[in-house]
Amino acid sequence: MIIMVTILRANNISKKYNPDSINYELQSTSISLEKGITYVIKGKSGSGKSTLLNILGGIDRPTSGSVFFKNRSFYDLSDKEQSKIRNKEIGFIFQNFNLIPELTIEENIELPKYFSKALEITSHSIKQISEELGIFQLLKKKPFQLSGGQQQRVAIARALITNPEIIFADEPTGNLDDFNSRNISNVLCNIAMKKETTVVIVTHQKNLIDYKHVGIVLEDGILSMEGKNA
Repeated sequence: MIIMVTILRANNISKKYNPDSINYELQSTSISLEKGITYVIKGKSGSGKSTLLNILGGIDRPTSGSVFFKNRSFYDLSDKEQSKIRNKEIGFIFQNFNLIPELTIEENIELPKYFSKALEITSHSIKQISEELGIFQLLKKKPFQLSGGQQQRVAIARALITNPEIIFADEPTGNLDDFNSRNISNVLCNIAMKKETTVVIVTHQKNLIDYKHVGIVLEDGILSMEGKNA
C-alpha cells in the first residue's frame, strides 16, 4: 500500500496587490502537494502562476488563507524560521537562472551555505550532483562561458544541493529552445524522483515533460485539474 505524505498544503489562499481593487491575481485556492510527486501548473501569461508559486514557496504572503509546510503554518512563523525553511527545505529555480556572474560554477552551486551556517555543503556533494547533471567539467568556469542549457543545469544543481523537500521552478525553460526545454525538465524530474523530492513546475509550454505528473491548469486566478495525469 502506498502512503501519501503531504509536504505542503494551502487553504483558501488568495492574493490581490491593490487593496482598493476588486480584482484578485489569485482567487480563493486550496491545494495539497505530496512527497515525491511532480506537479506541472500550466497557464497563460498573467494567469497568476508566479503569484501562486511565490505564495506556496514562502516568498509572498497571501491576502487571505493559510499555507502549511509540514503541518506548520508558514506565515505564522518568525522571519528567522521562514528564512531557515526557505534556505534548507525549499529550492527555487528561475527562468533567468539568477547565477552570480563573478562567481565560478562551483561557487554558484554552493551559494546557499553562505546564507546559513547550519548548512554543510561538501565538495563530494557538489561533485555528485554536478556529475548527475553533466556539468562537472564546468565547475571552474564562469556563467558567461556556458550555454543557456548549461546555466539552467547549474541553477538546478544549486536548488538540489541542500536536499530540499520541495522545489519550485518558475518557467525554468522559458529562455531555452524546445529540445533543451524538454531535456532540462526531464533531468530535473528524474533526479527529483530518485531523491523523492516534490517538484512544482510553472509553465506556459505544452507537453513539457515526459515523466508522470499531476497536471494543473491556472486560468484567471482559478485552479483546475487537467483531465488526467500525464
